Amino acid sequence: MKKTLRERLAILSDAAKYDASCASSGTSKRDSSSGGLGSTEGSGICHAYAPDGRCISLLKILMTNFCIFDCAYCINRSSSNVERARFTPDEVVWLTLEFYRRNYIEGLFLSSGIIRNSDYTMEQMVRIARDLRLKHDFRGYIHLKTIPEASAALIEEAGLYADRLSINIELPTDAGVEAFAPQKHPANIRRSMGELKQKIDAASEPTYKKRRKRFVPAGQSTQMIIGADQTTDATILGSSAGLYSRFRLRRVYYSAFSPIPDASKVLPLIKPPLVREHRLYQADWLYRFYGFDIGEITAGRPDGMLDLELDPKLAWALENRARFPVDVNRAEKEMLLRVPGFGVKAVQSILSVRRFRRLKLEDLQRLKVSLRKVKPFVVTADWTPVRLIDRADLRTLFAPEPQQLVLL
Repeated sequence: MKKTLRERLAILSDAAKYDASCASSGTSKRDSSSGGLGSTEGSGICHAYAPDGRCISLLKILMTNFCIFDCAYCINRSSSNVERARFTPDEVVWLTLEFYRRNYIEGLFLSSGIIRNSDYTMEQMVRIARDLRLKHDFRGYIHLKTIPEASAALIEEAGLYADRLSINIELPTDAGVEAFAPQKHPANIRRSMGELKQKIDAASEPTYKKRRKRFVPAGQSTQMIIGADQTTDATILGSSAGLYSRFRLRRVYYSAFSPIPDASKVLPLIKPPLVREHRLYQADWLYRFYGFDIGEITAGRPDGMLDLELDPKLAWALENRARFPVDVNRAEKEMLLRVPGFGVKAVQSILSVRRFRRLKLEDLQRLKVSLRKVKPFVVTADWTPVRLIDRADLRTLFAPEPQQLVLL
């Protein structure tokens, strides 16, 4: 029996939740099926951020969850016993326009399982983006998850209509991809990412802009599954750093692996997955915006894993107490960025204000800084931590309180 459009939308929007490229995770499961409003998971609309910081809502769906590949970590792999569904390109276009007209969304995030072959699937996705732009003059945001084995010509055409393109690197190491996704080839994935980077770079040249108005203006990103194998956080972050520098990615998205009942090939899960995912994002942020090297972020533990109890910056500070306390009225920007509790905006404000007067604790509080977190690590005009930084129990001041387990 043929499924209705609404039934297929429920299936394919729910299947898209495993793609982390425009999603947030780590909260509890809540939905309005028994009353109330809203849902923290399930179908259909996710939130992304525009270059100017605006939060925009996107219709997040798969074109289909049929797939000819049998990747061990993927719920939609060919051997998985899940309910299948498929949209036609015209149906995706119609859904996007109707959701937009009702002011539910500002754009589309589209991914897909691989049907027939990579080029056929990519052709269908390009047609959707092309029809939205050219037939319907759609001006909203479009993010396409491209197929790495697809031809370069198709990916280039996709870049004419999409704001952002993504090519999944899949797993942190080539060995992991070969073990759990043998039908995918890491060298081909990197080649596709490299070709896309070259086209983005070419489009940014002033002479090139005169011939073509736009090409993937929001750049490219990728997704990495973490927890499907025993790869350490140090290796994961090192892999990400290489991707950032080589392909100038806008973002690496970390997706915590959740075990699939019949995925016998997958090694035991490293728990807790969502906390680990969150710590990796924090460490990634330190590398990209705070001047940390990957090696020093992960040097605190001999096993190459991040501390799950403390955020990476705080964990680093506790391991490097000799560099503290920091005088907020005299320290260089690079050292201020390493103070737990100081964000990039707070540091910039500190640098601006201290040109005119000496800062006190109350000034930091006005900058929405957590005094509880920063006081052991800073000196201000009215505060010196004395020997607080040398306390043997300093870690316990920040570590989360133990929770009572529930016996079932």
